Amino acid sequence: MIVITLTYITKNIAKMKFFLDTANIEEIAEFANTGLLDGVTTNPSIIASYGKPFEEVIAAICKLVDGPVSAEVTATDHETMLKQGRHLAQIANNVVIKVPLTSDGLKACYALRQEEIDVNVTLCFSTGQALLAAKAGATFISPFIGRIDDIGYQGMNLIQEIAQIYSNYPDFNTQILAASIRSPLHVTEAAQMGADVATMPTKVLKQLFKHPLTDLGLEAFLKDWKNTDQKISA
Repeated sequence: MIVITLTYITKNIAKMKFFLDTANIEEIAEFANTGLLDGVTTNPSIIASYGKPFEEVIAAICKLVDGPVSAEVTATDHETMLKQGRHLAQIANNVVIKVPLTSDGLKACYALRQEEIDVNVTLCFSTGQALLAAKAGATFISPFIGRIDDIGYQGMNLIQEIAQIYSNYPDFNTQILAASIRSPLHVTEAAQMGADVATMPTKVLKQLFKHPLTDLGLEAFLKDWKNTDQKISA
């Protein structure tokens, strides 16, 4: 009981991290110095949509962001994943190698972690898969909550279940990275369920700022201030 309580307290002292799920350099630069951005996730599909060389984009992102930058392997077999992972890890110190949650992917995860290379295990859709990833030493596990919602299940339940399992075993250091986020509600619910990280499109991060009452309140404050005919010296 004492161990569980201490684990709970420690987890709640740490801040929730926000990652951008993009390869758009301009979008990343916009938030790089705001204190809101803790890392970036990418994948071959995202980078391909910008028509730029994969490794060049990863290197550019790593120069903008001090935190983890996920770069995904494109191989499906263990040996080639290892080769690609080791190669990508040389781009910058903050590169995290992204591997799929397959048997070969977890073998590669374990081997890379033995070499102290951080690994993000992606395409997680069950608690059993998340347990395997933690056993393999994954730095991050990425449950795809939006895609689970798409097939009629509650993706957020998966975050809660993984958080509960991980809290039972203090030796598990794998961080829960909520992925496939579609809305601000996904972000706040993931935080409530115990996710360590939320990775989201830039659009969703910007939506977190917005509330109609904030806009109305600001409009009223500015109107009242203007009527005083005063100025604040700067």
